[in-house]
Amino acid sequence: MKKILSKPYRWAALYSIILTGAITFTLVDTFVLPKSITNISAKATESKTIGSTPSTSNSKSSTKDSSMKSETQETATITDKSYVDENIKITIETVRKYNSNIYVADIQISNAEYLKTALANNTYGRNITATTSDIAESNKAIFAVNGDFYGFRDGGYVLRNGISYRNIARSGDNEALVIDKEGNLSVVAESEVALDSLSNKGAWQVLSFGPGLVENGNIVVNSSSEVGQAMSSNPRTAIGQISKLHYVVIVSDGRTSDSEGLSLLQLAQEFKERNCTTAYNLDGGGSSTMYFNGEVINNPTSGKSIGERKVSDIVYVGY
Repeated sequence: MKKILSKPYRWAALYSIILTGAITFTLVDTFVLPKSITNISAKATESKTIGSTPSTSNSKSSTKDSSMKSETQETATITDKSYVDENIKITIETVRKYNSNIYVADIQISNAEYLKTALANNTYGRNITATTSDIAESNKAIFAVNGDFYGFRDGGYVLRNGISYRNIARSGDNEALVIDKEGNLSVVAESEVALDSLSNKGAWQVLSFGPGLVENGNIVVNSSSEVGQAMSSNPRTAIGQISKLHYVVIVSDGRTSDSEGLSLLQLAQEFKERNCTTAYNLDGGGSSTMYFNGEVINNPTSGKSIGERKVSDIVYVGY
């Protein structure tokens, strides 16, 4: 007992307490405490939309456009598996394959402005999260999937709706998805090109997760490809392009007895079979969520808990 109370032991105990507290704070600060860096509402409102020209007196034009869009949506033909209006056509197919439930959305739009992204709570920052369905409803999305969960990492390019939020490349050979102002998808290596350069060349959205699945019509992953140390079969979310303004989005359930999940190669093969020239893997696992016409249509799960995981951002189609 005397030894425990002696000075060296007291210092050791104090050091252990301080070290434990520091580690705990770092973990909580990194993964739990929300940190708002930029509220995008005002900034996004001021930014130009795709193909628009600056104007100081466009309120009447905006009101007219909003009215026309509202009328378009009111006259849309909607079923539980489809949405069609004069600008947007979406059909949903459910496929049973690889002992998994796979949800495939075929999307055609008349203008690139209808393919968008949104951040949780309209805020860029660390640990700012909401469910995919909540973010979708806040932005009146017709269709949405989870994005790249940028807030879970300190690196990785973040360019959304023409606004640059983070220009720090992820280490290693990480690949980013670029969606340009024409709505075309491409995959780039972050280590080889700066975000400013991408923006100057017409990038409108840049998401950082990966890897690329299909490039120039060819599958670019193999049976050993995986995201970090993840299991080979997982819930997945990915987006691909068939032709101009024609996309395929795939979400698979996984980590359950009913649905095993897909490998990256199996996911890539699904896009290849649908004639996609480019396809890219977004955040998966418990994040994988497909929202359509006001409902979550897949079964999100982390393998331990059932239900939507809160995420940083979404990719969506809407007005």
